[in-house]
Order: sequence, then structure tokens, then C-alpha cells
Amino acid sequence: MELGMCGAASQCPPLSHREDLWVRGGRILDPEKLFFEERRVADEQRDCGGRILAPGFIDVQINGGFGIDFSQATEDVGAGVALVARRILSHGVTSFCPTLVTSPPEVYHKVLPQIPVKSGGPHGAGVLGVHLEGPFISREKRGAHPEAHLCSFEANAFQDVLATYGPLDNVRIVTLAPELGRSHEVIQALTAHGICVSLGHSVADLRAAEEAVRSGATFITHLFNAMLPFHHRDPGIVGLLTSDQLPPGRCIFYGMIADGMHTNPAALRIAHRAHPQGLVLVTDAVPALGLGNGRHTLGQQEVEVDGLTAYIAGTKTLCGSIAPMDVCVRHFLQATGCSVESALEAASLHPAQLLGLEKRKGTLDFGADADFVVLDDSLHVQATYISGELVWQAEEARQ
Repeated sequence: MELGMCGAASQCPPLSHREDLWVRGGRILDPEKLFFEERRVADEQRDCGGRILAPGFIDVQINGGFGIDFSQATEDVGAGVALVARRILSHGVTSFCPTLVTSPPEVYHKVLPQIPVKSGGPHGAGVLGVHLEGPFISREKRGAHPEAHLCSFEANAFQDVLATYGPLDNVRIVTLAPELGRSHEVIQALTAHGICVSLGHSVADLRAAEEAVRSGATFITHLFNAMLPFHHRDPGIVGLLTSDQLPPGRCIFYGMIADGMHTNPAALRIAHRAHPQGLVLVTDAVPALGLGNGRHTLGQQEVEVDGLTAYIAGTKTLCGSIAPMDVCVRHFLQATGCSVESALEAASLHPAQLLGLEKRKGTLDFGADADFVVLDDSLHVQATYISGELVWQAEEARQ
């Protein structure tokens, strides 16, 4: 097979069984130009051993893991983010959005300045910006978010947002409920600041959701979870997947937690078949990821893990997942019966498109960042690369 001849994942499959890959300066090279036009050699040649090569996974909703809670205002938040960034390399994640659940303003003011955007490397996956999930959400559909800290948009609308969060320099995504008064002003202001607005934890009907998209919202937070259930006369936010009232050319993206607990396989299949190009796999992982049974934290709440499920302690309310991204990819593939290419796009290309990074991330196109993952035929991670550099390798792959 001729190497490196696959373009953007939207034009051809984002993976192939490859023998090697050419890289220079952390970018993927076009071998035809390399040998016939540029007359130069690559900095690196990576042997993929005929395995599956795919773009690095991107997790746009992860609350923590391995005992680290991003919503805790510790003295060294950066050290916790760095630990998670290292540990998720083994799951094929090359970049992510640390996520904060509903918290009091003093937590945001202390934590957000300590999570700057950061390139990935041997130290860990890259930080693309923070995802703020709440506190501007529905009380009825708050899920695991503490009611005492929920907020609405008051007279000053966007100024209320700034007063709650503080500076938005490190923020990439904000999840809010579009039925809140003056939400459209806030959506427009956040979008003008280059921040992705996601709809979630909401009782909005379809009309309110469509108005929010027309105002600039582009994402849905964990579809089906923490929103009104689908109804044939008013499908609510779920109806955005097939709405004909969205701006021309606008693709609505939606997150799905494919951990086998949050969403029935039939619901995964319905969503994927209705709107496959918008599906974004997210882990929604909580600090208990990688720790096993017991009591842990999630922001201001105590979490109890029992087997494969995390609940608010003392209840049966789900509060995030303990499944890493590679597990979600494999479960999604099995549950939907989609192609391997589609499963991998949902964890790479689609989140990159959501964040406007598709020219650099989520693709094996020439000139893209050489962030990629090597997988066996069962989609278990064998090696993870960032900027063409090996940053993690499975023990069996070292043999």
C-alpha cells in the first residue's frame, strides 16, 4: 500500500492497515511531495507494523479521573490535570477538554486560571480548553449537579456569566439550558468570544432548541441524558438531529456516553442512524475512573461507584462514567454495528470539527498534527503518538 495517501477523514477512511508513516516537525507528510517535489527526507519514519492507524482520540467532556477532580479548588490544579493527561494516553486520547460541573463562583475563579490551553507531548495529552457544564442549567434536569449552586441569567445576562466564571480565556465549551430567560443573548456573546455553546441539562422544547442553534449553539451535551424524553409531538432537544429549521449548512453535533450504562444500545443506534456525522463520543468520566468501587467526589457531591456504574451517594442518580475513551469506542462499534471507520471518526474527526480544529486534529490528512493512535484489529490501543512522538506503548507492543 502506498503510504500517507489518505486525505481528510471526511474524504476517505481515517484509518488503514499501514506499515509506516512519514512525519516532519510534528506534521504528517505527503510522500509524493516528499520524494518528487520537495526532495527532502522526513524527520521521522514510524513503523506501524501493519496495524490500524487512526487519528488520536479527543475527549471534550471529562470531569477528571484517577482520583483527580477538576471541580475541586485545590492549591495545585495543574498537577491534577497533568496526571490525568498522562494517564489517558494509554486509552488513545491525545487531547481533551477538562470539564467542571456546577460549582460556586469561588471555585471557577480559582480553578479556571490554572487550566491553560496546552499542547500535548510526552508529558500528556493536550488541553484544548475547559468545558463548563453548568451552573446555568435546569433545576428539573440537573442530574448530579448540586441544586444550591444553580444559576439563571439575571438582568445583566452575559455580565452575570462573567461574574460567575471570571475571565473566559481558558474556556472552550459552555453547557447551558436554552429555556432560561435571556439565554439567546448569552449564547450570542459566548459564540462571539469563540466559545462553543452546548445545550444540555434542559427541559427545552424543540422550538427553544432550534432558536438556540440559530443564536449560535452547535453542540448537545450527552444526548438523551438530563433532557426531556423524546415525544412524537415535541421531540425536544433530541429533535435537533433531524430538524429542518436550522441555518443552512449548519451541522449540529451531539455527545454520547457509550459506556453501556447511560444509553441503551437501541438509543445509540437510533441517534447514529438519524445523524451519524454529528455524533461525538465523550466519556463524561468522573474522578473515580481507574479506581474501582468505593466513595469518591465529583465537585460538591459525593459519588459511589458500584461495578461499572457511578451514582450520587445514597441515590440511583447516574453521575458520569468510569469508562475510558477506547472502551466507549469499542462499545459503540458493537452496539451500533457501524463501520470501524465511523466508530473512530466519532472519537476523533467529529470532536475536532465541533471545535473547528479539523485542519489540525482528528484526521490523517497531509499537514495535520501527527497525533495518532495505533490499534489492533479489536481496537485495543497499542501505541499513542503526539506530534509524531511515541508517548505511550502497550507492553505487548514492545516485544
